[in-house]
Parts: sequence; structure tokens; C-alpha cells
Amino acid sequence: MSELRGACIIGQSGGPTAVINASALGVIRTALDTDCITRVLGAAHGIKGVLDDKLYDMGQEDAAELDLLKYTPSSALGSCRYKLADPDKDDTDYKRILEIFKKYDVRYFFYNGGNDSMDTCNKISKYMQKVGYECRIMGVPKTIDNDLNGTDHCPGFASAAKYIATSCAEVWQDAHVYDTGMVTVIEIMGRHAGWLAGSAALASVAGCGPDLVYLPETDFDMDQFVKDVTDIYNKTGKCMVAVSEGIHYADGRFVSEAETSATDGFGHAQLGGLAVKLADIIKNKTGAKVRGIELSLLQRCGSHVGSKTDIDEAFLAGKTAVDAAVAGTTDKMVAFQCTRDGGYKCETVLQPLDIVANFEKKVPREWINEAGNGVKQEFVDYVLPLIQGEANGPKENSLPRFARLKKVLTVDM
Repeated sequence: MSELRGACIIGQSGGPTAVINASALGVIRTALDTDCITRVLGAAHGIKGVLDDKLYDMGQEDAAELDLLKYTPSSALGSCRYKLADPDKDDTDYKRILEIFKKYDVRYFFYNGGNDSMDTCNKISKYMQKVGYECRIMGVPKTIDNDLNGTDHCPGFASAAKYIATSCAEVWQDAHVYDTGMVTVIEIMGRHAGWLAGSAALASVAGCGPDLVYLPETDFDMDQFVKDVTDIYNKTGKCMVAVSEGIHYADGRFVSEAETSATDGFGHAQLGGLAVKLADIIKNKTGAKVRGIELSLLQRCGSHVGSKTDIDEAFLAGKTAVDAAVAGTTDKMVAFQCTRDGGYKCETVLQPLDIVANFEKKVPREWINEAGNGVKQEFVDYVLPLIQGEANGPKENSLPRFARLKKVLTVDM
């Protein structure tokens, strides 16, 4: 295939992670070092930055600051939750995107995000093909939810899993200080997939994991939950519960009392308040001292306990996207193909955007115990290799030193 010369745009979308910037660095550094990519532009707040013509000239950044992206959590370029319409019904945004691509001679577009971001990437890719504008478009995966189809796991999940397991182990230690009874309920992110909540079970490897784990892959029964907790509490005087924010009753209703009519740009319900609700119910039923803990945003920005494996794979995903696009590939997402027998090994593969966008990968039912209140060893064996290695990012005054980008706005050439 003949060489395609032109600029590239990298955008980030959806909820941030501890390693999403490592993927961005993989794209930016590789693109800057690639001769046929004439300019590297960063979209401010994802696709909204393209629509608003707000693009950063990444070539103006100091190389040392860019390198710090590898250890900087959140989305350095800014994120968004903006849903593009069906182009057959409303192509206004697509015409604007094409206008911006032509304005800056953009021939490569890399979008770093999760399910909804891959939907955006897929729609733009198909539109550019339809109108005959040559632009190679690649999805770079990220999501702490680990629910992207077509890949063994997602960048960002491992560091969040490591944070969750570490936090649960630390809470377990605190909860066992006194010789009085105590129940602890820890609420963990995950609307429809329980990968994160299940990761709390990794703390059991250190001998201090939760007694009960509830995932949204199985229906939740409040009476059975109270019995599960009460039985353990009566026997040991302690009980620690890890629960996904997205647990639901058999009729599909979320257990979370904070579910409201409010939704994000993609129509997802905003959840929260589950730990407090369950703690109140247990307290009223048992009279025990109960604490409800919501990890909230901490689990997706806790880079201080990040996984080196996660960081390295996130960077690799970004680099692979650029290398593949330059070689002539388009309309794909970088994915991981892994083996764990005889040692962990991870390789990159390319998956069609069609099979990734808007599909959710859930925890296999056979990895959850029959009672639906815990995960099996197969789950632990799947996650444990992913959390290996320490981030060891640079520090100043014993505090993390994060990237400080200049974010120089692009001007016409």
C-alpha cells in the first residue's frame, strides 16, 4: 500500500483510568517519530475538540513532560461523553469532522476509550469510507470496567483491580482491630459487568479478602444477602462484603437507592449510594456496627498502586495503533490476546470496530460460585497476572510528579 502522508489526531473519551495517558503517549511518541505523519494533534475533550476546532499541537510539548504521561492518571487531553447521531439520520457532526480533517490534512485518527468511544470511532470510520475521504482510523482501548468485546482485557482494568484489592486488604486489617463485632460493605464500580468487584477477591491471596462478593452477572436477593451476612457475622463477629454498584433484582431494577432519572450522554443511569443502603439494612436487621464505604473515583485514578504490566500494555496499545495505521490498517481496534498456562504472555491483535462497539463482555457465570456471592479460583487466576509490577513513577517532595502539558492550541499552517 502506498504511503499516506498527513496529520493525525489523538482523542480521549469516556471515564479516565490510571493508564489512559500511557496509551496516549504510545500514540503521540510513535506518531512524532513517524516520518509520514506530518503533525500530531491532540483533541481537547475528545471528539468535542474536533467539532469545536480545539486541537493541541503535541509537537510543541517538552519530551520529558510527555514521558511523564506514562505515570499520570486521568485524561491529560480532556475527555467527554458525547454521542454522535446516526449519520443516516443526522450527518451534521460528521460533515463538521470532515471539514476539520480537511482543514488540517488529517489522515490518521486515533480514539482512546471504551465501549461508547469505540462506537464513535466506528461511526466516523464508516462515514469517511462512505464519502471517500482517505483517513485511517484506529481504536485504542481503555476502560476500568474491562467489558470491551474482542480483547482478553482492557488497559486500565488491572491498575483499578490492584487498587481495589489493595484497599480491601487494608480495610480488612482496620476492620479487625477491635474485639467487637463489625460488618463492612465496600461499593465498587461496575454497572453491568462485575470485573472490578470480583477483583476484591484478589485480597484473599494475601489472606485478607472479603467474605462475600456480589456481581451484576447474577440476580440479587436482599433476603438471601441479609442471611449470608448474618450467618458469617454470627459465626466470626466480622463480615466484609464487596459489592458491585450495578447489582440488580431479578426484575432488572438496580438495588442502588441513588439511581435517578439522570443519565450521561450515552443514556447510562448514574448509580451510587449502594454501600450506605446495604449498611443501613444490615444494621437494622442485626444491630451490628456497620460501615459503608464507596471507593468511587479513587479506584480509577489511583496510579500510586498502578500495575507496571498495565502501564506497559497501555503504551503498547497506543504504539501498535500507530504502527498498524501507517502500515495501511484502518477500521480496527487494538486488542490483547493472552495465554496464562506456563507463564503470562500478551500479544496485540487487531479487531474490527464493528464487533467491539456497543458490546459488553461480562464475567463468565462459571467463574462465579453457585450461590452468587463469590468468585472462583478461575477468576483470580485470570486477573492476578495483570496486576504484577510496580508503577514507580517519579516524585517531587515525596509526592507524585505528574505531566504538566503546555497544551498549545493549533493554528492553521
